[in-house]
Amino acid sequence: MLSLEEKIEKLLSKSEALVLLCSKANNYWALIKFCFAIPLVLTSSAMCIINSISQDANEVKIPNIVVNAVSVLIMSLNNSVKASEKCDLFKRTGQQLLLLTGKIENDDVIDEGEFKLLAMSYENLVNDIPFEDIPSRFKNQVAESFKDRFLPLQLNGCNGNNKNYKRNSGELVSITDIV
Repeated sequence: MLSLEEKIEKLLSKSEALVLLCSKANNYWALIKFCFAIPLVLTSSAMCIINSISQDANEVKIPNIVVNAVSVLIMSLNNSVKASEKCDLFKRTGQQLLLLTGKIENDDVIDEGEFKLLAMSYENLVNDIPFEDIPSRFKNQVAESFKDRFLPLQLNGCNGNNKNYKRNSGELVSITDIV
């Protein structure tokens, strides 16, 4: 059975791993959000230019329809992907995990009751993370970065990145390297 100090170390490590993962996911979804925003700006500008070119509305009818259709398609894709919502969710969850990590690091004395509250807070935050919306490469990067520390279950084998590590005279060696 783990001592309280070991449990605290384990919780701290898992929280730090998820802070990094949420940061990477936030950056990814911010890029996707930006990639949807640029074409919308361009189509809006094109509509403005097309409408100001001609005096006769019938001359620009078809170009207006095409540009409007492209805008609607981009907005529909954006609404389906929900990049803005995912970006905000990962940013907010990452900040909350960072605050939790700070509480764990800054408390000199954590008793069993306080640890249970911190662990429950951690579990609640983990339940809010949509791990399926995080690309596998980021999960693998975080798992590799924390290979010599404790990892959350979601990064420790559940998504196919289950490299087994074994201590070999003080250094970590992948089981695949040994076999």
